[in-house]
Amino acid sequence: MNNIHRGLDLLTKEEREKAIKDITAYFLDERNEEIGIILATNILDFFEQKIGSHIYNKAIDDSRTALKEKLEELDYKLSELRKK
Repeated sequence: MNNIHRGLDLLTKEEREKAIKDITAYFLDERNEEIGIILATNILDFFEQKIGSHIYNKAIDDSRTALKEKLEELDYKLSELRKK
């Protein structure tokens, strides 16, 4: 399979291959249209380019929020352990 894409490389090779299969299956099942690997790859690349960075940034923001909450919890627990 040709792996020339301009996406953010958010997916591993195996994940890209599965996504392309899922796209072709979707078009067949939901739209009764057979599309080839090239069109499915173009569709995946399009969505990676259009929303990939937004998804990536959202994951970073969510991770930052979760880490901040854990650090605040740890800080609170450490404060409770201080001897007075």
